[in-house]
Amino acid sequence: MARNVFSEELESCCLNPVTGFFRNGKCDTTGQDRGMHTVCVQMTDEFLEFAREQGNDLITPAPEYHFPGLKAGDQWCVCVGTVMEAIAADKPPRINLKATHASVLEFITLDALKACAVDA
Repeated sequence: MARNVFSEELESCCLNPVTGFFRNGKCDTTGQDRGMHTVCVQMTDEFLEFAREQGNDLITPAPEYHFPGLKAGDQWCVCVGTVMEAIAADKPPRINLKATHASVLEFITLDALKACAVDA
């Protein structure tokens, strides 16, 4: 069973649109997930624009990847690297901690995550 940053069962991030590496609604991961799509982010216009400026366009749909394109208010499993870049640039995203995979703690401290939390 996948765990979140609180060592509890990983909660669903979003089912509409369906997110996650496995497209099961959860920010679960595997060795095949090279981007580590493990952080459940609640989108804001600022974060969407920041990600696009970094070359990670989360706004434009990409049907070939079953990606609908996102807007402010949507939740989505985002690559931990993108979240780290946003925090470093002082443009932290809003994070749903109960739906964020425990592996994120290898890269971002729990305190830093809590500072961005929508559910702490």
